[in-house]
Amino acid sequence: MILTPKNTNFTQRMNDNIVNPSQNKMPLFKIPIFMNELKKNPLAKLIGTWKGNTGIDLAPKPEEDENNPYYEILTITPVDINIENAEEQELKAVEYHQIVREKSNDKVSHSETGHWIWDKENNRVMNGFSIPRGVCVLASGEVEETEDQLTLTVFTDNNDTNGGIVQSAFMQQKANTKSFKRTFKVTGNTLSYTQETVLDIYGKVFSHIDENVLTKEE
Repeated sequence: MILTPKNTNFTQRMNDNIVNPSQNKMPLFKIPIFMNELKKNPLAKLIGTWKGNTGIDLAPKPEEDENNPYYEILTITPVDINIENAEEQELKAVEYHQIVREKSNDKVSHSETGHWIWDKENNRVMNGFSIPRGVCVLASGEVEETEDQLTLTVFTDNNDTNGGIVQSAFMQQKANTKSFKRTFKVTGNTLSYTQETVLDIYGKVFSHIDENVLTKEE
């Protein structure tokens, strides 16, 4: 049974004891308050090795567009450093490597290396990555977190002042990425994602769609 003191000054005296403990002989502890103000790093839920084999890849081709089923391994590890920009911005990050193979021939069709970055003060997220085709992307967006699910949504295009797309001269001319959007949803040991890359390729503008559901290895 917990006894609540009738003295209304009890809590104040307990906390004052920390400021000037010499005034009394009460134990040196403070009642915990506002514990929910301590923001946890949501990116911690991404850490691990994830595998999925139900990938759908709607890809452009010169004549007839394709749907290429794929499987993948996504490895996400913590960035174990304190990240501060201009001594003002505090960031947390994880780094990842994604390897995608087509089911039809087991060949690697996509390799991506990047970071998910959380801006703690503004509760915003960034996704920066590169692929070995001469393309780099920095997309930013929102963090939505409930007790059961984490959702990360990022977007960028060629007019984005908060990020952008860097492409080689060849890719600008032959397969220009006009915009990119990605959504990650994590529920327990399940990670699902969908992404849309809008390309100007083969004389047409095409929405390249990828989606998959992955399970974390124990």
